[in-house]
Amino acid sequence: MFLTMEVKNQIDKIWDDMFSYGIANPLVVIEQLTYLFFIKSLDMIETKNEENALAIGIPFTERIFPDDEYSQSLRWSKFKDLSADQIFELLPTRVFPFIKGENTTVTLPDGTKRIIKGMSVGKKTAYAKYMKNATFSLPNALITEKVVTAIEKLPLSGDHKGDLYEHMISKLSTAGRIGQFRTPRHIIRMMVEIIAPTLDDTVADPACGTGGFLVGAGEFIRENNEETLRTNPKKRTHYHRMFTGYDTDQTMLRITAMNTILHNMDEANIEFRDSLSKDNGDTEKFKVVLANPPFKGSLDYEAVAPSLTDTAKTKKTELLFVALFLRMLEMGGRCACIVPDGVLFGTSAAHKAIRRALIEDNRLQAVISMPSGVFKPYAGVSTAVLVFTKTGRGGTDNVWFYNMKSDGYSLDDKRDDLGTGGDIPDIIARWHDLDAEASRTRKDQSFLVPKAELVEKEYDLSFNRYTESDYAGAQHDHPSVSIERFRELEDEILTAMDELEDMLG
Repeated sequence: MFLTMEVKNQIDKIWDDMFSYGIANPLVVIEQLTYLFFIKSLDMIETKNEENALAIGIPFTERIFPDDEYSQSLRWSKFKDLSADQIFELLPTRVFPFIKGENTTVTLPDGTKRIIKGMSVGKKTAYAKYMKNATFSLPNALITEKVVTAIEKLPLSGDHKGDLYEHMISKLSTAGRIGQFRTPRHIIRMMVEIIAPTLDDTVADPACGTGGFLVGAGEFIRENNEETLRTNPKKRTHYHRMFTGYDTDQTMLRITAMNTILHNMDEANIEFRDSLSKDNGDTEKFKVVLANPPFKGSLDYEAVAPSLTDTAKTKKTELLFVALFLRMLEMGGRCACIVPDGVLFGTSAAHKAIRRALIEDNRLQAVISMPSGVFKPYAGVSTAVLVFTKTGRGGTDNVWFYNMKSDGYSLDDKRDDLGTGGDIPDIIARWHDLDAEASRTRKDQSFLVPKAELVEKEYDLSFNRYTESDYAGAQHDHPSVSIERFRELEDEILTAMDELEDMLG
C-alpha cells in the first residue's frame, strides 16, 4: 500500500513548515515527526483496547496511560485541540518525558507535589536506551500546533505508518548513498510468506533500518497464532522477545524501537551494532533471517569479522552480509534476503565463493529476480531475492528461478498502484507447490534448474543464463545488468592492479 499524492503533499507541507521555522536538518525533522506519530499511535492503541474491553465486558487494566486525570491528559486525543500555547507547554515538559519512560514531579492544584511515572514499557525494552538522549526540538508554540494539527489529518493506521516513514526517508539526500531506504511493504510480505516464520522461531534482521522485516514477521506470526498468543502465557512471552534488529543509525533504531512497541513486540532486542564488525559474534543464534542489507557505503576492511572474510575475501558489503546470514543462522535456519544482481553473476573469486557456499555447503532453494524499478525513487539497481536454508552439508538439488516482471506498481519514480498485484500472488502460490514447477519449461516465467547445471555454469544465478526464448536471435540482458557486469569487471581489474602494486613493493 503506497501513499496517495494528497497524503504525500500533506507530509511535504509539514516538512516545509518545519524548515521555515529553522529545522533544516532532515534527520531532525524525521525524528520529531516520528515522536509525534508514536504519541498519537499510543493513544489509538489505548482507545482500541478500551473499546475491546468494553465490548466483551471485562475490566481494562493493562493501560499505557494510567487511569488518573493527569496521566489521561497526556493522550493525543485529549491535548490535540488545546491552544497552541497549551500544546507547546504540555508536549516537551509532560508528554515527551512520559514516552521516554522518565518520572516527572508535578504540582497539583492543591499545592501538593506528585511523582508521575513514565511509560512503563520504556523501562523493559531497548526503546528507553534509544530515547535517552532524545530531545523535543520544535522551537515555539505556533509551529508545534501547526504540526500537531497536520498530523491529526494523516492516516496512521495499518500499513500507512511504514509508508509515511518511507516517504520521509526518501527526502534524505543521503538515502541512496548509505542504503537508508525502506523495503516496500508488499515485498516484505512476499518474503515473509515464503519463509513463513513460526511462533517457535527467533527472527533477526542485522540491517534493520525502520524495522519493516521484523514488524512484517511479527504480523504474520500473530495472524497465524491468535488463539495461542491469547491463551498461552509462555508463548506470548517468547513472542515479545523473539525479534532482534541491528543498525548503525540512531534515528533508524528509534523508529524501529517505536515500531516494534506499537506492534506488541515489547521486548524486541534492538541494538546499535555494526553487524559486519568483529564486535558482532552472533553465530548459529537465529532460526530466521530476513533482510535487505545496504549494497554500498564505506567499509573498514580491517574491522570486518575474519569469519566473514574467510568465506569471501572482499570489501563488498552485499557479499559479506550473505556470509553473515549463513553464520548467524542455526542449522536448519531459513533466510530470505535481497541482493543486487551482481551477486548472482559476478565473476570475482569472492562472488563465486559465496554462491558456491550457498549451493554446495547449504541448500539454495530460490532466486527471484525483481525488476529494476522496485526500489525507485531511491535506487534503480536490479535486485533479486535469495531463499536458502543453512545445512552445513549441502542439500541443494533443484533451484527455483522466477523472473518477476511486475510487483503491482509502476516501475518509474511515481510507483503508482496498478491494481493488479503484479506477479507476487503467482510467486507465493508457485512457491507453495514447487513440485508442479518440474513440468515448466525454460520458456516460462519460472522453472527449476538442477544443481549440476548450476555447477557447470560456475554457479551463475542470473535468470537469463538459463531461460530460452520463443523467437530466433540473440538474447540480451537488460542494460542495467550489463552495466553491473561492467562494474564487476572494473572492480576485478582494480583489485588485480592493487595486488600487483603490493607485489612490486
